[in-house]
Amino acid sequence: MTKHILITGSTDGIGKLTALKLAKNGHTVYIHGRSEAKVATVVSEIKEASNNPNIKGLVADFSDLKAVTKLAEQISKEIPKIDVLINNAGIYKSQINQNKDGLDIRMTVNYLAPYVLTYAMLPLLKKAEAPRIINLSSAAQSTVSTSVLTGKERVSDSSSYAQSKLALTMWSFYLAQQEPTITVIALNPGSLLNTKMAKEAFGQVWSPAEKGVDMLYDLAISEKYKNDSGKYFDNDKGEDKGCFSRAHADAYDSEKIARLITTTTSLLNS
Repeated sequence: MTKHILITGSTDGIGKLTALKLAKNGHTVYIHGRSEAKVATVVSEIKEASNNPNIKGLVADFSDLKAVTKLAEQISKEIPKIDVLINNAGIYKSQINQNKDGLDIRMTVNYLAPYVLTYAMLPLLKKAEAPRIINLSSAAQSTVSTSVLTGKERVSDSSSYAQSKLALTMWSFYLAQQEPTITVIALNPGSLLNTKMAKEAFGQVWSPAEKGVDMLYDLAISEKYKNDSGKYFDNDKGEDKGCFSRAHADAYDSEKIARLITTTTSLLNS
């Protein structure tokens, strides 16, 4: 059965490659990026490479939460349902450290933007027969500082990135409990995959991008994972491929999760 699948940050890296793989298998795929020209180019490329006309483009800058809300409104009008939402958009290196509202750029793009988009997409997800949300986490996870989350403290790129990825993972577990009809899985697609982001951030790669693509594809589509909501899949572990594993300890701390959600809600409503 073909599905409607939205992949954020899908004009590059494993997002783009996963979109192509899904398109080749006949699914309707929504490509998202911040550049209208680049989105249009990627949509055209994937249509041609997959011989699938059901590829659509969506444009929004995830460093601007108002733009994310506007995108959500557009999607709600134009898309009948979402079977799978893949929150893949992410940033590590950036020329700016804060967005126009004074929030940490990595915390905004990697955590707050998917948080805002996903809640707005819940009605469309619930129209699907077996909806899934896959949140792209990372092996890099560190305790979330409220002052970093709210933009009051500036830390290193690596620290804010790791905090944003743990925040995303903690929220994934929370969302899985709050929405029992939706399968929510957090995924570390693999460390230092051969992608533009890894090269820019670290100047080296360890594994081919396809390692992350194959796992992301399976978690999004395979029936095997339909009962694995609220889990963390670590693609750095296991032998042939990754396995479900333990995330950072804070992801299982109910008090820290509650504090994160309360702070996030307050921040977004301010």
